[in-house]
Amino acid sequence: MQTVSSDVLLAQLQWRYAVKAFDASRKIPQADWEAIEQSLVLSPSSYGLQPWRFVTVANPALRAELRKHAWNQGQVTDASHYVVIAAKDRVTEADVEAYAQRIMQVRGGGMNPGLAAYRDMMLGSMKNEATLPGANFATYTRSQAYIALGFALYTAAAMGIDACPMEGFDPGQYDTLLGLKGSGYHSVVSAAFGYRASSDWLASLKKVRYEAQDLFIRR
Repeated sequence: MQTVSSDVLLAQLQWRYAVKAFDASRKIPQADWEAIEQSLVLSPSSYGLQPWRFVTVANPALRAELRKHAWNQGQVTDASHYVVIAAKDRVTEADVEAYAQRIMQVRGGGMNPGLAAYRDMMLGSMKNEATLPGANFATYTRSQAYIALGFALYTAAAMGIDACPMEGFDPGQYDTLLGLKGSGYHSVVSAAFGYRASSDWLASLKKVRYEAQDLFIRR
């Protein structure tokens, strides 16, 4: 396994910012985009259940419609790639069973005692919504979506690709336009990926963060 030095890692995190203006003429190479997609696939989630779908929007006309419901933010149409992360409305018994089957498919073997116990633990949690973080599925699955978002943003930065996480849109309109109504998933957050435009006013400004000593509580 190859590792990245701490200096390189921190330099990339210093370099990245939430791009406000993308260069619409520049496109992310396919191999690089596939790596970003795989970072979404490989993102961790509670129990490993992956309660999400990633809607990649390439159709220019559809992106133009989405922009109307995202405060007319140019990143929606001008970025090379645009992804909407949709969270599952609720995790069902069927979802848990499907995941258990996937574990057996990938790792081989049948329903051994260890896997059966893990499946039953997941089922117990999903059947008792009050025990979930936030005591409801909406909070629980929404939180998972942001983990995936973070993985994609870092992956892009590590490859020198710009990105902008975006919450500023009408989820109901997005769900309608993206065909998510009745699918069991709902729009939570989106992200635009590409390359910053030379005209982006934010690109030359220093990153503003509090010092570590102001943020960490050490016991």
